[in-house]
Amino acid sequence: MIEVNGEKHRWREGMTVSQLLSEKRYTFPFKVVRVDGKLVKKDSYETTRISDGARVDVIHLTSGG
Repeated sequence: MIEVNGEKHRWREGMTVSQLLSEKRYTFPFKVVRVDGKLVKKDSYETTRISDGARVDVIHLTSGG
């Protein structure tokens, strides 16, 4: 199991950030992803693997005025 934004989520061997975002349907274009407190750059989503027990934070960025 992993934790995504404070909620339990099923983990799979070889799971990447990109796969997780797809499973969770996080399609908002502006977001920040951290895995165990480390920032993951957007161009690394496909190659960054999430290990069992990891804590993942996905923060949607918004703007307004």
